Amino acid sequence: MSTIAPPRPPAPAPSPSAPRRGAGLLLRWWRRLTAMRTAIVLLFLLALAAVPGSLLPQRSLSQNNVNQYFTEYPTLAPVLDRLYLFDVFSSPWFAAVYLLLFVSLIGCVLPRGLEHFRAMRAAPPAAPRNLLRLPDAGELGTPLPAEQALDVVEEELRVRRFRVVRRETARGPELSAEKGYLKETGNLLFHLSLVALLLGLAGGKLWGYEGSILVTEGQGFCNSFQQYDTYSSGPLVDSGDLSPLCVDLDDFRAEYEENLTAASFTADIRYGGPGEEGRRTTIGVNEPLRLDGDRVYVTGHGFSPTFTVTRPDGTSLEDVSVPFLPSDQSTMASQGALKVPDLQADGEDQLAIEGFFAPTGLVQGGILTSVDPRPLAPQVAIVAYSGYLGLDSGIPQSVYSLDASQIDRGSLTEVGAANLAVGESTTLPDGTTIAFTGFREFAAFQFSHDPGQVWVLVSSIALLTGLLGMLLLRRERVFARAEPAPGDGGTVLTLASLTRGSGENGPRFAALTDDLGAALTKRHGTRAPETGGPPA
Repeated sequence: MSTIAPPRPPAPAPSPSAPRRGAGLLLRWWRRLTAMRTAIVLLFLLALAAVPGSLLPQRSLSQNNVNQYFTEYPTLAPVLDRLYLFDVFSSPWFAAVYLLLFVSLIGCVLPRGLEHFRAMRAAPPAAPRNLLRLPDAGELGTPLPAEQALDVVEEELRVRRFRVVRRETARGPELSAEKGYLKETGNLLFHLSLVALLLGLAGGKLWGYEGSILVTEGQGFCNSFQQYDTYSSGPLVDSGDLSPLCVDLDDFRAEYEENLTAASFTADIRYGGPGEEGRRTTIGVNEPLRLDGDRVYVTGHGFSPTFTVTRPDGTSLEDVSVPFLPSDQSTMASQGALKVPDLQADGEDQLAIEGFFAPTGLVQGGILTSVDPRPLAPQVAIVAYSGYLGLDSGIPQSVYSLDASQIDRGSLTEVGAANLAVGESTTLPDGTTIAFTGFREFAAFQFSHDPGQVWVLVSSIALLTGLLGMLLLRRERVFARAEPAPGDGGTVLTLASLTRGSGENGPRFAALTDDLGAALTKRHGTRAPETGGPPA
């Protein structure tokens, strides 16, 4: 026996709300992103992400320190580099947190700002039905009529800068007062200033640049990427956008305390446009040169020993120098190298000098050390090399040191060594004379251009102002209702208060009640009776 299956019911038509599911999901994610707690979490993550930038050397500040970190930790450094921990502030994950925080703050603050603007224009809300149920409430009796009693309350509240609204209700005349809108204004100012601060920092990174260079006394530099030892620039900066400014170092002075700690560093400089005589000024570590968004800082100092190299045929280079980088800040012991390839004729080996400079030198066991950062007895220990320096190979080299691999391969061969005081010299086997003629001081300059620094300063001041408003002000509402007193007449005033903010409101409400009681008594005592007689 066969059966016939019943026909299948038709498929239900798609719900008209189905296409809106995607929009609803996006709306929910948008609400989560623009919630204040999300902004707080992102702000915490931004601060946490900046910690590695403070603990680890950054390429934007010192490539040499990053290279030294790779030398000291050859296994760990590549792993950290893949995580962008040597370029924290330009890493993709830092930029992602930064942008999410920016979007979250805008999506959170702007709606709250519109709501606050509407609330400021709206009247204070009506009094609740049962005022005595509020946390701070009480009653005052007065023989004054209801309207006059509320007049007294209104005067007292207006003296306290409340906005007051009177209403007539079925239970009798009532009053609503409110103040403290500046607290929410401070809250909005704080968050808007934070957005402005992020914009200023972002603008400084996009259109800003900085470069570092060592300048020996009597020399100078111009604001050009080609002249800097190291530099970094924003993605929207072109070499033609750099400010036309040149700086010459006339004199550098370092002063020390009795315990040989540095007291101050000052540099006498001349600055101006290319080809100009320049204006003179003095700058220090905490006193940079400021010019329309450009700043020139003194970030360090050191010594540049001077040498005179004379060939057997009489050709010489006189008083040639190069900065020696400090290896010990407590004694200013410094190391450096001088390369003199132009002194040799074609086909001859090139000459290089590697040295150790001691401002106050002391030779112990044939080894030169420095015992004082002040140049009281300058000496230099040199090692001379001859061979091929590889300056025309196209491979970049440091001007402050020799390539150790060239020495290991035998491209450079040691041809002499000596410890020299000022005025002393040594002669190499080929007859070349190297004389230590003295020293000059150098200053480490950093040129910075940040177009957002004024914006950041104004935003920071506004942020602190808004924070003070949030902490010191309070939102407060006061309600009063006048009802006939039972029995022989008079009025019963029911008072209540609501406060949003830190601290207890009980003492403030008690003080308000006492002042209102005194004002009501005074008003009743000075009110003229209805018969027109003298005041009671």
